[in-house]
Amino acid sequence: MSSENALDLQYVYDSFEKSLKDDDDVIIEAYIDGYNELVKFLNLIGSVFSFVSSDVKSKIKIMEKHRAGDDSLYYESFKKMMKYEKETSLHEKNGFTSGSRTMLRLHRGLDFIRLFLKRLSDSDDAVNTCTICQNSYNETLAEFHPWYIRKAATLAMHALPSRSDLLKKVFGSEDKLTEAMSILPHTLQSCDEVYKRVENLYSDFDFHGLP
Repeated sequence: MSSENALDLQYVYDSFEKSLKDDDDVIIEAYIDGYNELVKFLNLIGSVFSFVSSDVKSKIKIMEKHRAGDDSLYYESFKKMMKYEKETSLHEKNGFTSGSRTMLRLHRGLDFIRLFLKRLSDSDDAVNTCTICQNSYNETLAEFHPWYIRKAATLAMHALPSRSDLLKKVFGSEDKLTEAMSILPHTLQSCDEVYKRVENLYSDFDFHGLP
């Protein structure tokens, strides 16, 4: 994994490609590896989404416990996990922290990150990063957050730097930025494939509404 001071898109791409299983499944460990790197994007752009990245850390710890527990076999991939929790009704059991519910939160976060990164890459330096961020947030994560978090996040986005300064902050030097922008389209394609597979699985198991 790269340093904490820059986002390594190649690592994200490699991890997400490694996570693809069969034609419709996603391996949880490789997904989390890629996600852990990708969430640096939220940390590097400032305190705007610190509440999201801290929530991600807690969710990943929950999954580490599942993957180290007696039922670890069932937490190898998204499909195995959902099938197991559906058949045993674990997703409804009081006092049990459902892996499917936990990973749903990460899944929603991935939707926001990939959309914001795509719009940043497609725009030019004259664009207002606050507007891009707010639109991306409103179309993805916002509907799952209470109003006070939406309000605080939307206000905090006004502190985002310009597009060029933001990209340098995320990717580092000019050379690193050039390299990153050449890799970004492939990484986003990989993010899209992972997102699509996981989205379909949540639909197949009727788990989108997990509380």
